[in-house]
Amino acid sequence: MNLQQLLRLPRYLGASGPPRRRWWSPSLDTISSVGSWRGQSSRSPAYWNQVVSEAEKIVGYPTSFMSLRCLLSDELSNIAMQVRKLVGTQHPLLTTASQRSLAEITELIHTALLVHRGIVNLNELQSSDGPLKDMQFGNKIAILSGDFLLANACNGLALLQNTKVVELLASALMDLVQGVYHENSTSAKENYITDDIGISTWKEQTFLSHGALLAKSCQAAMELAKHDAEVQDMAFRYGKHMAISHKINSDLQPFIKDKTSDSMTFNLNSAPVVLHQEFLGRDLWIKQIREAEEKGILDYAKLRETIKAGKGVTSAIDLCRYHGNKALAALESFPPSEARSALENIVFAMTRFS
Repeated sequence: MNLQQLLRLPRYLGASGPPRRRWWSPSLDTISSVGSWRGQSSRSPAYWNQVVSEAEKIVGYPTSFMSLRCLLSDELSNIAMQVRKLVGTQHPLLTTASQRSLAEITELIHTALLVHRGIVNLNELQSSDGPLKDMQFGNKIAILSGDFLLANACNGLALLQNTKVVELLASALMDLVQGVYHENSTSAKENYITDDIGISTWKEQTFLSHGALLAKSCQAAMELAKHDAEVQDMAFRYGKHMAISHKINSDLQPFIKDKTSDSMTFNLNSAPVVLHQEFLGRDLWIKQIREAEEKGILDYAKLRETIKAGKGVTSAIDLCRYHGNKALAALESFPPSEARSALENIVFAMTRFS
């Protein structure tokens, strides 16, 4: 399930709002097997695949259907040119094409960020990483590629011709930049001494770097569908809490996987570690880091076991479920539908750990 598909789901929620003609809907199979697989662990590939499969039936195409190559192809551009001829008419195709464009724009921004994050710090290069000039060239390509994707996203955003949507996505991009800056400033530094950011600050930074784009894109989807401010706020809340829950779930994986490589590293500013540090206290946390060092190299396997013995992991699981429940509460304002069920199942997939 990618951002494009997730953002198209709100179109089918059928929340209260101005009456609209329902021009097209993909064929929908009844979700009859939900009860049998909801109780499975979120670590089960079959569980997650089932969730994604049911959501794909609603948005109308599988995850692999859309790609950057497709988004930037001449064929898609030709279709867009023909659709623009309908501007000024009341053809319901326009509502659908605005929703899909927004999802594609969000995906482009997200991908551009990932590409930019691939830039290598040349000051930390080792001889085994490759020739310096090749790494420099790779950085240039990453910067240019990311900028190219952002330029296409901005162009598509302008074509939506909706001032509020432009404002929302522009502010989300600003949040992303600010969040990444904070992440870099609080990342593990020399001697593995991490900043004492606290879980409250962690959540604020996580929203900026991981939640703002999804939350504001969900809100923008409701704006394009001409829903009122209350409905838009509920969509924003769903996106925000779902994104935070997803990030905590991701942070938990090194600590809850059945099989974890001893050499597997993890972020010392991830949710379970931040919570562990809060319970333990700064001084004892630094002592544990020092005890896990051998000849100046941090033994992540040893430190991971130390963290698992504390309260950080179980507290992170509780926090993941808390934000998942917040996301589900936001969905309750929408009438029951297959789209709402699909969005709920995405949350269930991220908050089941046993």
